Amino acid sequence: MAQSPSEMCEMQLNGASELMDLLHIDVEADVVDDRPGREDALYSRNVLRKQRHWEKQLAAKKSKRKEEKQRRKLNREQESGASTEPQFTKRVMKAITKERLAEAQSTGLKLCVDLSMTDCMSDKEISRLAGQLRRLYGSNKKAARPFHLFLTDLKEDSRLYRECVRMNEGFLNYMMDITEESCLDMFPAETVIYLTPDAEQALETVDADKVYVLGGLVDESIQKKLSFSRARQLSVHTARLPIDEYMVKKTNVKNFHSKILAVNQVFDILLTLCDTGSWTEAFQTWFPLGKGYVVAPESPPLSATQTQNED
Repeated sequence: MAQSPSEMCEMQLNGASELMDLLHIDVEADVVDDRPGREDALYSRNVLRKQRHWEKQLAAKKSKRKEEKQRRKLNREQESGASTEPQFTKRVMKAITKERLAEAQSTGLKLCVDLSMTDCMSDKEISRLAGQLRRLYGSNKKAARPFHLFLTDLKEDSRLYRECVRMNEGFLNYMMDITEESCLDMFPAETVIYLTPDAEQALETVDADKVYVLGGLVDESIQKKLSFSRARQLSVHTARLPIDEYMVKKTNVKNFHSKILAVNQVFDILLTLCDTGSWTEAFQTWFPLGKGYVVAPESPPLSATQTQNED
């Protein structure tokens, strides 16, 4: 049966309406489905961006540590030069090292690490200090003229003692004096010089008649003058490393400058000073690059050795 033009027009309109409804539903469905995907994509991009930033920081730190290690290795090679000494076996070297440390306990320069301030430290800081003590002892073992070392105020039931035993293999056999007594229980107050960055007077040289004390402290919260307050409490002389006299600030991106050093870093500087008589060489070799200081182009007129000879 033939359809009239009006019926055909109505059917076309109905078909167009149904098609529009279908298109409308599909569009809405696409919008609904697309939103979570877009959020996931944004989330993924944020995660990737943070991950890339973290990887860049990690790579920068690794590169910095590698450069520092290479610099120290180069300095050691330059100090040793083309050695003509015979190469000893590990057993012989171990015996020589033991002999040197034993002699140092009789005639060596005396240095104490004051461990009385560990109660104010976190577990993480305690672990870091235990690692620093291990490196300090390692440097002393390698030294041609090692110090007579004392770990004072170190109680056997303390967190630091337990951490040193746990982290540092052979700690109980270290050739150093480990005691619960303070430095004043062992030495006259007039012979003690407490090294602290807050002291007014700069250390000029290391004297065999003196006992030098380093504050065994890792403080990530940066509490002011803890080691200086401890020295005042003991009523002993204080001194600081002559950083201001031999070094200058170096411009860096973070504008970061710090004179706070770990106990093993201070000890390495003192060892090199005693070996060379030069603060410039000691700072050049051991002062960390990341602290924002470099050795000044012009050194003071007198070196530590010259000052000692004139005295």
